[in-house]
Amino acid sequence: MERAREAVEEVAATASSARTADVEEVEVVVAHRERATLRVGDVFLKIDSDQTRADIEVAAMAIAPIPTPEVLWRKPPVLALAAVPGTALGRLGEPSTASAAAWVAAGAVVRTLHDAPLPPWPGRDLDELASRLDGECEWLVTNGVLPADLVTHNRAVAEAALRAWTPVFTHGDLQVDHVFTDGSEITGVLDWSEAQPGDALYDLASLTIGHEERLDDVVAGYGTDVDFGVIQAWWSMRSLLNIRWLVEHGFDPSAPGCEVDVLRSRM
Repeated sequence: MERAREAVEEVAATASSARTADVEEVEVVVAHRERATLRVGDVFLKIDSDQTRADIEVAAMAIAPIPTPEVLWRKPPVLALAAVPGTALGRLGEPSTASAAAWVAAGAVVRTLHDAPLPPWPGRDLDELASRLDGECEWLVTNGVLPADLVTHNRAVAEAALRAWTPVFTHGDLQVDHVFTDGSEITGVLDWSEAQPGDALYDLASLTIGHEERLDDVVAGYGTDVDFGVIQAWWSMRSLLNIRWLVEHGFDPSAPGCEVDVLRSRM
């Protein structure tokens, strides 16, 4: 309780300081029952119910050889991060206005991460991933969330991702809006709570999901041949695994360009 009280006081102090610096408002970036992120001026305050995620985020940013936000302070359950310059490479469901050069630079940054030493904690278990995929597909069909043929087809596509891989240092949640750019320079990569040893192609798929037309640019920056079939499999896998979470946390996976459309594009 004492740590929580001190954390709240720190948030209040930060907000008060921001007001004196002529910040007009506190912006709620994201909020659901597991976590919330607030922006107060040039400071992001992340409040997470699971401190293991925050532990991983801080540790991963400390060892990642690519631009990450500066950790200003941490008083669990609050983590304060400095804003990074630039704008997001894109948003799921919206066309990206970033240049081809920015997407190539993103691919090069991902390659730098993947070439780094592995983080010293475990990664995905392949059997557990397959079991989870089965469970999510069953839930989607049983609850009438998606047509059975759409789920069955994408489950078959996703099968190609369920193979042995050589683990690399992966971001683990490399959504397009977690990568910030200023022109053709990558200025920061955000949200490292899923970082782990994992499949390189999962990061490339996460970055390009919903932006398939940008995959060639990303691969050009990445600088090596990749298996496009496995990337497509991860597009299906990630969408199938995410839909229940999105629905239960108040998000709409059927919004244009989002997870349901990604699955339909595989048909």
